[in-house]
Amino acid sequence: MKRLLAVSYVLSLVIVIFGLTMLFPMAVSVLYGDDALFAFKQGLSICLVLGAAMWLATRRFQRELQVRDGFLLVALAWLALPAVAAIPFMLYFPDLSFTDAYFEAVSGLTTTGATIFQGLDTFPPSINIWRGELQWLGGMGILVLAVAILPLLGVGGSQIFKAETPGPMKDTKLTPRITETARGLWQVYFILTLACIGALKLAGMSWLDAVMHAFTTLSLGGFSTHDASYGYFDSPLVEAVTIVFMLLAGLNFGSHFLAFRRLSLVPYRSDPELGWYFLVLAASCAGIALYLWLHGTYADFGTALRYATFNTVSMATTTGYASTDYNQWPIFAPLWMLFLSSFTSCSGSTGSGIKMVRALLLYKQVVREMTRIIHPQAIVPVKLGGNVVPNNVIYAVLAFSFLWMASVVAMTLLLSASGLEIVSAFTAVIACITNTGPGLNEVGPATNYASLTDFQTWVCSFATVLGRLELFTLFILLNPGFWRK
Repeated sequence: MKRLLAVSYVLSLVIVIFGLTMLFPMAVSVLYGDDALFAFKQGLSICLVLGAAMWLATRRFQRELQVRDGFLLVALAWLALPAVAAIPFMLYFPDLSFTDAYFEAVSGLTTTGATIFQGLDTFPPSINIWRGELQWLGGMGILVLAVAILPLLGVGGSQIFKAETPGPMKDTKLTPRITETARGLWQVYFILTLACIGALKLAGMSWLDAVMHAFTTLSLGGFSTHDASYGYFDSPLVEAVTIVFMLLAGLNFGSHFLAFRRLSLVPYRSDPELGWYFLVLAASCAGIALYLWLHGTYADFGTALRYATFNTVSMATTTGYASTDYNQWPIFAPLWMLFLSSFTSCSGSTGSGIKMVRALLLYKQVVREMTRIIHPQAIVPVKLGGNVVPNNVIYAVLAFSFLWMASVVAMTLLLSASGLEIVSAFTAVIACITNTGPGLNEVGPATNYASLTDFQTWVCSFATVLGRLELFTLFILLNPGFWRK
């Protein structure tokens, strides 16, 4: 109980910080004169009152955060903040159920991009900007933001950072102080976002669309201001600019941070994932384009390459934009794109899934086991980037991969048992646990998740958080040993 109260004290501060982020859509509402201002005013008031009440009730339990506290705080925050983020949606859309409002908010914060909304083109600008801002905040992590700007979290900030940050970056000290690292990562993220806004505006977007899509591109989130997503713009230049920034966001932000800090490309050359990342994407884009052309989906290879490249990069990096209804393509192409979403993005990126580094280690482990079968006495170390990978890391990757696949199977069976057609069920789970967004059939790019039942929606909501926190952060709370002193 004391652990929960200590964590609730920090959570109260996070809620207050999160509430203040509603000032931005409030400013947009005033600028555009839309009718959603009241929803954000009331939402901000509720956040401040709730945060203050929690702070007053728990401030005497303030103490240094331990490792277990970090896991508990991250899990509670990513489950609780979507409920707070859903408040403006519920206030502005009075007929919207809490289930659907929560799903939209959690899909935003986890950068999933699956939506239950229709008629986005007619929404108030501030509502759409709020959806985009949720993804932008969730991309780098709202708790990493808290570590960056709240000095009083400095002592236990490393526990939050390790519990929330994906992949090998958990144990990589980019700077001596964790608050300096968090601040530096957010600075790089902010600079790239500004660059993306400028590039999209020059490519032909309005300022509103440029800001919204920069938010959801750098976060690899995929929310749009239009029901047709990038099909609305139908612009090769806009698509090309977005591809560049999706590729950048799919790389390790630790490499971006070091490259910015040193003004050098050397950190990229020493990144063991980078080569495979671009190789897999280039081969997949060319292969899918050739497949579509040969099957007559597009009359010429150039058109096939345009649509294949944008949608493949979007899916592989777990962004989830669509420039066409690829659900109408021959089934191999969209299935391959969904498969790519499971592992292509790099560790330390704003993408999700198993991550390229784990996929590489799994491949190298398979090769090692095959070598051992042929040469039982051989000592075959697994190397990554020229360094020997300890066996405990290999074991952790194997455990993560098994749990990831078991979770996919379990949730697919749950959705199927609830009446959802199997292809829709499987692709919805993959799209949610990889934080990609659109699946196939009933949850394809030309439709959304509005047709799901409440039970199915909650399963998908859980899958988004599970994927964003890389499974163990949530599942470890189910271990009785976690709660023992």
